[in-house]
Amino acid sequence: MANTSLFQSMIGRLLPRANATNEAGGPAYVFPPRQALAQFAATGCLNTTFYATADEQLDRVLDLSAQVSPEFLARTAVYCRERGYMKDMPALLLALLSRRDPRLMASVFDRVVDSPRMLRTFVQIVRSGQTGRKSLGSAPKRHVRRWLDQRTDAAVFAASVGNAPSLVDIVKMVHPKPATQEREALYAYLLGRPASETLPAIVRQFEAFKAGDRAEVPDVPFQMLTALNLTSREWAQVARRASWQTLRMNLNTFARHGVFADKEMIEAVASRIADPSEIARARVLPYQLLAAYRSADPAVPSAIRAALEDAMEVAVANVPAIAGQVFVCPDVSGSMRSPITGHRSGATTTVRCVDAAALIAAAIVRRNPTAEVLPFEHRVVDVSFSPRDTIMTTAERLAAVGGGGTAVSAPLERLNHRKAKGELVIVVSDNESWIDARAAGGTETMREWNAFRARNPQARLVLIDLQPYHTTQAVEREDILNVGGFSDRVFDVVAEFAAGRLRSDHWIGEIESVAL
Repeated sequence: MANTSLFQSMIGRLLPRANATNEAGGPAYVFPPRQALAQFAATGCLNTTFYATADEQLDRVLDLSAQVSPEFLARTAVYCRERGYMKDMPALLLALLSRRDPRLMASVFDRVVDSPRMLRTFVQIVRSGQTGRKSLGSAPKRHVRRWLDQRTDAAVFAASVGNAPSLVDIVKMVHPKPATQEREALYAYLLGRPASETLPAIVRQFEAFKAGDRAEVPDVPFQMLTALNLTSREWAQVARRASWQTLRMNLNTFARHGVFADKEMIEAVASRIADPSEIARARVLPYQLLAAYRSADPAVPSAIRAALEDAMEVAVANVPAIAGQVFVCPDVSGSMRSPITGHRSGATTTVRCVDAAALIAAAIVRRNPTAEVLPFEHRVVDVSFSPRDTIMTTAERLAAVGGGGTAVSAPLERLNHRKAKGELVIVVSDNESWIDARAAGGTETMREWNAFRARNPQARLVLIDLQPYHTTQAVEREDILNVGGFSDRVFDVVAEFAAGRLRSDHWIGEIESVAL
């Protein structure tokens, strides 16, 4: 018999040769620098993942950032903050930009540093020395001062919650010049110095409340109040004024303090949790709703649990309805059991990559009832469920199966064995395929995809990557999209690609479209 490694079929001949080895030891295709940086920006939380430590991720981002233009660095920082809802990564890219091109940093500073947490993260990263600065530097200091000057006294006071660094540390670093007597008194108060009678009204209300004037709970972050032994009535006032994200993250706290003993409060909180306008304004990630749903104590009323499910339906409402047959393939292998945002001491999320993959699959099926789901590990895992189930129910059922090795080609092999016809295949994975490795040539995923497309010449393949690695199983071309992330923005990109409306460089084109 002829040597099949020498005399391949035409499909095999068209395979691009793998040019890298992935973190799991399998053949893969390395992303070019811009694509790799985009991947890290959309998925990297600078915490330890299944295959890489936080230090390794940081080193990779620093290296990739040096290989791209300052303009692309700026656009990526804005994209992953405004559309990917990331936190640490955009602050890191902004800090790098402060060295590469201070002018560009100035143009995007306010779009990246859009909250007190982002301000603290940016300052912390710059001061760490990891981005090339030994101190905050004149340009970053100027923008931090401007950021403070643009906030109201109440907003600056509220921003004083949080550490490492605290707002007090930042004020000491940048020496803002107060424009009013109230701001001068506020800075003195925050720094522990004697403050005049011109303190802003909100600070005076807070101090009076601490001193025993409990007629009205001051409108301050509830973290300022937790040590004051609030009554259930006062906790209810805090809940009514809390931001949407604060509500989501503290349902157990409010339940523990008797807030939900009042039926009216249950209805009010449930209504806000499921409010589409509030969900959009909060820029919530779908997996964050799953985390809230899972962690809710039995004391959290069923109406509020149901509101979390309703909120999930709202959060993924922009999932595309795609013409033709869709196959969605969530990876349920062992490596997908790692936390979606990585391991971090004392703050590791309970939501795993497999949960996020299952959520994406469930959301796609919700809008595309004829879509077929093929969960896979080293093989396809058969799971039955109803498209009428809620997204939460479907996601939990999908995430409960699997756990073996990874073969990204497995669902494509199954489809080819069936001679299936279809228009779109979506794979949601960490792309660390190794079970299907071959000695030479291209990846097995590319081999199976070429066979599928020979039968379906208009078909397209999307690989949604959930982890910050630098390789893929399918090389980018006009019928293949590699996209990273777990925000609802991914659905928009998939819809544009499926409709043939993305530029030739696909996802990078989306980032390049960010206006500076």
